Amino acid sequence: MVFLGMSSPTPSLLIDQRDGVLTLTLNRPDVLNSFNREMATALLAALDAAASDTTVRAIVLTGAGRGFCAGQDLAEALPQGDGPMPDIGEIVRSYYNPIIRAIRTIEKPVLCAVNGIAAGAGANLAFACDLTIAADDISFVESFAKLGLIPDTSGTFFVPRLVGTQRATGMFFLAEKMPAVKAKEWGLIWDVAPKAELMATVRAMAASLATQATRGFGLTKRAMLTSFSNTLDEQLEVEAQAMHEAGRTADYEEGVRAFLDKRAPRYRGV
Repeated sequence: MVFLGMSSPTPSLLIDQRDGVLTLTLNRPDVLNSFNREMATALLAALDAAASDTTVRAIVLTGAGRGFCAGQDLAEALPQGDGPMPDIGEIVRSYYNPIIRAIRTIEKPVLCAVNGIAAGAGANLAFACDLTIAADDISFVESFAKLGLIPDTSGTFFVPRLVGTQRATGMFFLAEKMPAVKAKEWGLIWDVAPKAELMATVRAMAASLATQATRGFGLTKRAMLTSFSNTLDEQLEVEAQAMHEAGRTADYEEGVRAFLDKRAPRYRGV
């Protein structure tokens, strides 16, 4: 277990790696793991390091305690003494935007285990991961409207694409809690699991993915991301180029040999 974010007595991010799976645990349980600069910086650093670490084949993001993430810690978004109101837009640019870019561009599976309430940026962080599984008793809430703010952390990008404009608008304007089961029905998350089984379920999925041809997963992520802005012809060429790259990987060669030899493949993520 590694600790990051140590300017306070308690580390704001817990890092554990085993069997090719990197688990990142948001660790400010007393404030439902709401983001401050320290925790955001630690999470971004861990994601950046994982991107180039060949021993990391899959990533799991979760929270400590009874919450997953309650969004921004408002203590950092309020004036200090007689000082000016902090620029919330700059907080978004400096911390949330880079985290989302890292999750979407890291060419490895990023799984999210939503163990408790996911509000504001916390909800959108979960929606931006590759595969999100939530405890069956938790809720998501796009809480921004209650503060006169707009959804950030890629909320206005992914949520309308996942559920459609009408449903997204309702989520953003009404700011009502959405049970995990409904989030699954709407396509915001992959699945739900009993709370007591959540981490075992997600870890088993991550461990399985970590043994597969993860280079192919990365190329698939890259292709899907470009599809949001490409024409059909442009996307067909993206697929052809990605297939060209995949066809030159050691994992592809191993997969073909294993198929011909009628044995289980032994992938290395290269």
